[in-house]
Amino acid sequence: MNSFADFLDKKLSTPMAKLAEQRHLRAVRDGIIATLPLIIVGSIFLIIANPPVPDTWEIYKTLKANANTIVLPYRMTMYIMTIYACWGIGYSLARSYKLDGVTGGTLSAAAFFLTLVPKSISALTPELLEIVNGNPDLLKWYEGVPQGFQMPMANMGGGGMFVGILLSILAVEIFRLTNKSGFKISMPEQVPASVARSFEALTPAAIIVLLVGSITYYAKFDWHGFVGKLVTPLVSASDTLPSVWILIILVTFFWSFGIHGVSIVGSIARPLWLVLLDQNQVAFDAGKTLPAIAAEPFFQWFIWIGGSGCTIGLIIALVLSAKSSYGKQLGRVALVPAIFNINEPIIFGAPVVLNPTLIIPFIITPLVTGTLAWFATSVGLVSKVIFTAPWTLPGPIGAYMATGGDWKAAVLNIICILISVVIYYPFVKMYDKKLLREEQGESLTENLVESGSKNL
Repeated sequence: MNSFADFLDKKLSTPMAKLAEQRHLRAVRDGIIATLPLIIVGSIFLIIANPPVPDTWEIYKTLKANANTIVLPYRMTMYIMTIYACWGIGYSLARSYKLDGVTGGTLSAAAFFLTLVPKSISALTPELLEIVNGNPDLLKWYEGVPQGFQMPMANMGGGGMFVGILLSILAVEIFRLTNKSGFKISMPEQVPASVARSFEALTPAAIIVLLVGSITYYAKFDWHGFVGKLVTPLVSASDTLPSVWILIILVTFFWSFGIHGVSIVGSIARPLWLVLLDQNQVAFDAGKTLPAIAAEPFFQWFIWIGGSGCTIGLIIALVLSAKSSYGKQLGRVALVPAIFNINEPIIFGAPVVLNPTLIIPFIITPLVTGTLAWFATSVGLVSKVIFTAPWTLPGPIGAYMATGGDWKAAVLNIICILISVVIYYPFVKMYDKKLLREEQGESLTENLVESGSKNL
């Protein structure tokens, strides 16, 4: 086992851990994670506008009647999350190069905006206006149509995430090259630092505006259409059961060697998860059928219950069956954090890391619960996830919220917890017997030493 662990550590886990810390991937991860507070809070307003209560209740009728106004905070946060992600990616990547983070974030956001083409809504011709004025209902509708340029907001959300990532990296790399080559405007030392940074950013800003703007507006290149066609197979592939299995195996495999699996896998998978979640939220807001199953909340509330590996089952099995002093104490200590999906105490306390007895159920359990949840969702027994509920919520509550108030999701979460206990139980018994033998052996040794001391 030690030889096998050393082989995997050198050939796979260590290289993958280094890959996760590659500056561009790390910047993408940091930038997207920075948007999570806005995603969580913004999603709450979508829940309020579509309350999970019977439609005969007066509160439901009141909230639905004002849904367009209630949902505006969601449209200004989660709905346009790529804008915030671009700034975060640019900031993180610029800082990794020891450049000004604010400038990097600003240039990245500007580069992304330059891929958007505003649509102009012109006023009606006199002939059409005369027709509209003659119809009160049509006139009321026309007066509510905003005039001027309209931004394509759909491209500012999850649908534009991959364009945002590419343009953020491009903007910071241009910033880095102009700074490294000295092709910039340098101010005397007497000039305040904030003013000097603004002048230093003039050259990369000019290059970015001319380059990206020319490609978008004069060459008529559709960034979002082109990148969308490239990533559509990738997004579709990520919303399949085999993809769910692969991600589960990768996450639990890395955790088995003490490496934060979600951090590594999430660097690559999170943009795809956000696209899937955005598709569901847009469809939900429009009253259409939800298209995606395997967005990130699906993993959180049906697979990573209690933390990666669905270790809530391991801890409950310890609490219920452990006879060793260490097993009992470990179960009690780790139970409360696990309820709130924090499982580092059990991962490193048992430990699960490099423990051949516990690694097996650690990988098998989420595969079983993930498969069950996939089929339950795909056949319509449980609603698809719509919201990113705070990850520290207890499982049933988080599942209920993430699916827009589906009580069956909470039941499925509880069923998954029970299944995890059943799978972990026999392995916990084996592990606990080993602990008990060790404790009895230590106790016997201590008694022999104490007896020998008395005889002396």
